[in-house]
Amino acid sequence: MGDAPKKVTAPAIAARKGGERIAMVTAYDAPSASIASAAGIDIILVGDSVANAMLGHDHTLAVDVDIMIHHTAAVARAKPHCLVVGDLPWMSYHISVSEAVRNASRLIREGGAEAVKLEGGANRLPVVEAIINAEIPVMAHIGLTPQSVHAMGGYKVQGRAVVDAKELISDAKALADAGVFSIVLEGVPDTVAQVITKEVGIPTIGIGAGVHCDGQVLVWHDVLGLHDGHYAKFVRKYADLRQQAVDALSQYAADVRNETFPGEDETYHMTDEAAAALFEEEPRDLSWPLSW
Repeated sequence: MGDAPKKVTAPAIAARKGGERIAMVTAYDAPSASIASAAGIDIILVGDSVANAMLGHDHTLAVDVDIMIHHTAAVARAKPHCLVVGDLPWMSYHISVSEAVRNASRLIREGGAEAVKLEGGANRLPVVEAIINAEIPVMAHIGLTPQSVHAMGGYKVQGRAVVDAKELISDAKALADAGVFSIVLEGVPDTVAQVITKEVGIPTIGIGAGVHCDGQVLVWHDVLGLHDGHYAKFVRKYADLRQQAVDALSQYAADVRNETFPGEDETYHMTDEAAAALFEEEPRDLSWPLSW
């Protein structure tokens, strides 16, 4: 048996700039985290996308810090070798710098996260700097930021116009200078992602940002084909587990109804002596349906 994979840390991810590509997925519970770790994933993001992927909401704005702590702790309890990053949800870092630091620290202390992620560019620098000063590694997120869905007028690709692209590049540089260890680039043209990746000294992790980033992230349920709704253009489904699950449960239901489950292999028995003594004590008719 080989050695266990080395634990991935925020500094180790930062050191991967320009090296081996970084694979990141979302995960929201212990079994998923265990599977991601066994698969050799580098980073597990406990994303606020739990709102959409697991809780049935149409957007990420429905989850709060307590919900994020709940799911982050579930992931951390699996003890994955992956770096565990907890997402700071909407309005957890918008009101004040002190509240942002407090919420980030809760994700670390109560949730077991090893880093936090937050959305926004230069407008978030005071918050980013304060959290980093509290010795908490920060992953940034720019481009299509889902917490800004209403301000953006929907989930739209960002940075297509030159002025917008330049602003994203400026934001990325400012965040890197502030000390974030990586930046998620979501929903931006590949050329913009390529420029940012070249001009910042920390890894970029793309989602709908093309091949030039230092790594990629996808939502767990999208990778595995676990839902029946719309899949974004940038998603590649590596399995169709939803249909497999439907087939398995359909077969289970059929076996229950035709009385082939449980079978002998799934059934516990008394010893012959104990069964004989039981019937001698109180004779019973065990034909179906039972008559007691």
